Amino acid sequence: MRLRVGIDGHAFSSPAGGVRRYVNELTRACLQIAPDLEFVAIGPGTGSLPPALTDFPAQSWLPTNLGWCLDGLPRASRRATLDLFHAPAYTAPLWGVHPLVVTIHDVSYERHPEWYPYRSDRVRRWFYRRSARSAELVITDSEFSRKEIEAAYGIDPERIRVIPLGVGAPFTPAEEPAHPGPSPGERFILHVGDLHPRRNVAVLVDALGLLRARADDLRHTVLVLAGADRGSSAGITAHAAALGVADAVRFVNDSSDDQVVELMRQAAAFAYPSLYEGFGLPALEAMACGAPVVASSAASIPEVVGNAGLLIDPRDVRGWHEALAAVLGSPARAAQLRAAGLARAAGFTWRSTAMQTSDAYRSAFREGGRGGLPRARHMPTS
Repeated sequence: MRLRVGIDGHAFSSPAGGVRRYVNELTRACLQIAPDLEFVAIGPGTGSLPPALTDFPAQSWLPTNLGWCLDGLPRASRRATLDLFHAPAYTAPLWGVHPLVVTIHDVSYERHPEWYPYRSDRVRRWFYRRSARSAELVITDSEFSRKEIEAAYGIDPERIRVIPLGVGAPFTPAEEPAHPGPSPGERFILHVGDLHPRRNVAVLVDALGLLRARADDLRHTVLVLAGADRGSSAGITAHAAALGVADAVRFVNDSSDDQVVELMRQAAAFAYPSLYEGFGLPALEAMACGAPVVASSAASIPEVVGNAGLLIDPRDVRGWHEALAAVLGSPARAAQLRAAGLARAAGFTWRSTAMQTSDAYRSAFREGGRGGLPRARHMPTS
């Protein structure tokens, strides 16, 4: 049976790089492995859609995302004669669109609202909760996030399906060994991700301060931060200046995938000290590029990195210094982690993500159409 799946077209041009990667890679892989699926991208027609997707232009009278989900998206979805709708990033049509599948990558905004001190945050949290609880099926990226969603929203675990993300081109190791830094002879630690309080970059600056205070060659180490600033760069700069290492912290605010790949291939170590992640895609992509990974032992990250990287308490500055020094100071240890990371990353493919997601679509269509999937339990939520 052919299944006509609507998808929010705004996701293909989302300012969140992880969301763009997810929706582009997922739809491409689904069309390769499931010819019975048809994707209809409902949105303003950005011209950035993968080949073979049907573009269904639509507008909203209200300019915000909430307005889009209240007005333009549900009206257009009903006109598009869909069999199912997939909201790939937290927010869904607020009325009249079923069966509905919603992907929730994490619930950091619900579990840690102190990281999001925006005037409209209470409304956004209501909007996200409403989207999750109205779906026939919720997809998430990790077992950690499944438990967090269940706790935050009181959703029956039978309605939550864990489908890990994948990795593919262009995130591959270099064909030939690269020089060890952005300029010959300069070794650097790399962090990739938006600069946000939950990314905990201050611990890397602290560890860098300890490395730069050493008497050996590690005193020349540089820290490269590749990612959009979400309000944290000024604080990071001030912290680095207070430690006397401001000249050793480099910001790369606007980089393409190809540039990020080159940084990952050249990095002496990839460091990911995040306090909270629903998956941790940059750590997986770094392993796929052959970078030795030192990562946080918190949240979902151990599910992704496994034994292929060094997992450190995200608040343990000395632990981060010692782990990074062990990698930077030992070519044998770095080579061991590179090999382990490449082997680990090979187990995460977008094809697997697509196979599990297409199965979720069919389940939601079949069971949702009969009212067979359990609805949300009425549990107290924070």
